[in-house]
Amino acid sequence: MDLRPDLTLDDVTLVYPDGDSTLTAVDHVSLTVPAGTTTALLGPSGSGKSSLLAVAAALTRPTSGQVRLGDEVVNSPTTSPAAATLVRLRRIGIVFQQPQLIGSLTALEQLEVMAHLRGERPRARRARALELLDAVGLGASAHARPATLSGGQRQRVAIARALMNSPEVLLVDEPTSALDHERGTQVVELLTSLTREAGLATVIVSHDEATLASVDTRARLAEGRLADAVAA
Repeated sequence: MDLRPDLTLDDVTLVYPDGDSTLTAVDHVSLTVPAGTTTALLGPSGSGKSSLLAVAAALTRPTSGQVRLGDEVVNSPTTSPAAATLVRLRRIGIVFQQPQLIGSLTALEQLEVMAHLRGERPRARRARALELLDAVGLGASAHARPATLSGGQRQRVAIARALMNSPEVLLVDEPTSALDHERGTQVVELLTSLTREAGLATVIVSHDEATLASVDTRARLAEGRLADAVAA
C-alpha cells in the first residue's frame, strides 16, 4: 500500500455572519486522520459536521486555523480560490450526499469527465475509469445511465468518480442517507476497503452509526466542538 499524507485539521474555527451577530459553526477543532484510515464524523443536525467537511475539502476557508496534508497547508484564512480549486482537482476526492450524476452520461462517462478536466489522454482515462468501476463492483454497468441504476449503484459511481484524480484524501457526506441499512453498510465497507487499499485519509460524515462497523475512528461534534475521537 502506497501511503499518502495524513489529513490534519489544526485548531479550525469557522464563523458565519448571522444578521447583526455571528454564528460559530466550527469551534477550534483539531483532528488528524492518518493515511490508510477512515474516520466517521458524527453528531446531530446543526453540530457542524458539514461545515467542517467543507473546510477540509477547501470548499470554504476557515476563519482561523488551517488544514494540512502532511506538512503542507492546503486551506487557511489566506488560501486563494485558485489554490483551493487546484487542491480539490488534484488531491481531494469528494462524494456528496446526493450522487449528482449527469443523466445523459453513462457510468463510464461520468468518470471520464473528471479525468478530462485534468487533461488526461482519452485512452489513459478510459482504462482508469474501467478499473475503478470494477473496483466498486460496477464493471458490468459501465455503459448504464443513472436512471437504470439503483440508489446504491449510483452512490458507487459517485465514489468511483471521486477517485478518478487519485486523491490523497476522500471526503464523503452522508453516503447512506438514501439507502437501507444493508446497502448503507455495504457502501461504508466499500469506502473503508478502498481507503486501506489506496492509503487514503478518509472522512465520512454520517448520522447512521449502525452502518459504521468497518470504520477505524469515530469522532463526535457537538455545537461545533469536537466532543471525542475514539477508535471504533
